[in-house]
Amino acid sequence: QVQLQESGPGLVKPSQTLSLTCTVSGASITTSGYDWSWIRQSPGKGLEWIGYIAYSGSTYYSPSLKSRTSISRDTSKNQFTLQLSSVTPEDAAVYYCARWDGDSYDYWGQGTQVTVSS
Repeated sequence: QVQLQESGPGLVKPSQTLSLTCTVSGASITTSGYDWSWIRQSPGKGLEWIGYIAYSGSTYYSPSLKSRTSISRDTSKNQFTLQLSSVTPEDAAVYYCARWDGDSYDYWGQGTQVTVSS
């Protein structure tokens, strides 16, 4: 069974950097054919794709967020991370990590609520 679990601070101050980690079990993040994505959901914007890191380590970001986004991985821990800098209240959302199998997101984390407040 493939499981993804988000972790990180639920509260971030404006102008600071949001850092979240996705821990994967039941599958290796280096197995060919899969991409590992970050997606967020807010009442104002709905679902929004942030970016992903491929099994090869290549990264791709949403054009609207790429200047503030960095996705990396630690293969020894089977984890990948999201860093979103200079956050504002508009970045408040539920953040999900998910696996893309080439056709769909077949596995999702449960999501973690991130609040931006001083």
